[in-house]
Amino acid sequence: MVGLAVLFLIIAVVAAVLGFGGIAGAAAGLVQIIFLVMLVLFIGTLLFGRSLTR
Repeated sequence: MVGLAVLFLIIAVVAAVLGFGGIAGAAAGLVQIIFLVMLVLFIGTLLFGRSLTR
């Protein structure tokens, strides 16, 4: 999932440099969504991963 976020980030940067604002904005929005999902999964793993192993 991190690879997917990095891919969309690269697409957003390249599109912004080339002047495609709409594509860059869409790719940046996808990066934000993927990042939030990864953050929620990470925090959930930290909280519930330890309680399940005890």
